[in-house]
Amino acid sequence: MARGKIQIKRIENSTNRQVTYSKRRSGLFKKANELTVLCDAKVSIIMLSSTGKLHEYISPSVATKQLFDQYQKTLGIDLWSSRYEKMQEHLKKLKHVNRNLRREIRQRMGESLNELSYEDLHGLELDVETSLKIIRDRNYKVISNQIATYKKKLRNVEEIHRSLIHEFDAIGEDSHYGLVDNEGDYDSVLAYSNGDHGILALRLQPNHHSLHAGAGLDLTTYALLE
Repeated sequence: MARGKIQIKRIENSTNRQVTYSKRRSGLFKKANELTVLCDAKVSIIMLSSTGKLHEYISPSVATKQLFDQYQKTLGIDLWSSRYEKMQEHLKKLKHVNRNLRREIRQRMGESLNELSYEDLHGLELDVETSLKIIRDRNYKVISNQIATYKKKLRNVEEIHRSLIHEFDAIGEDSHYGLVDNEGDYDSVLAYSNGDHGILALRLQPNHHSLHAGAGLDLTTYALLE
């Protein structure tokens, strides 16, 4: 059965279009390789798919630059001059932008101000004031967040403290535990009964200056109920 002739027009279905592109590209590269081997020809094929992917075939014995240089020499044209000129123009614009940005940074640091007019100085002052307001607002927000975090931690500590007080009050009648009173400036250390040892409380004498004098801590140790 004879194969039907394909009408040459754009394939609308994207999947079929990609499959056809892949098959025909492979066939074209195969023919180019055969031409290179059979005829000792220098072949170069560059292809871009509809999705932007680059595919190329260059004869194995030829470098890409060498082939393009020979192409330019044969036709008497320069493929790189216009591209080089565009790159130089783009580089010139980037250098100009870079100089302006550096000058603006120096001016915001209080440098290179002699060349500015009164209007320029006034505008710079307004810009600096706007920047300061943004920085202060951000600083205030950071401090507020830190304060809120500290308050949350403090509430958690207070809840733990109340829970412990409630727990100790509930077991206050048990002979294996004891508490010290809440008078004066002292730090208490409580320990539960373990074997033959009962609970202990260490009390720092109020308004004691031994810490600042370099001496040891003057602690009173109370042996509670065992």
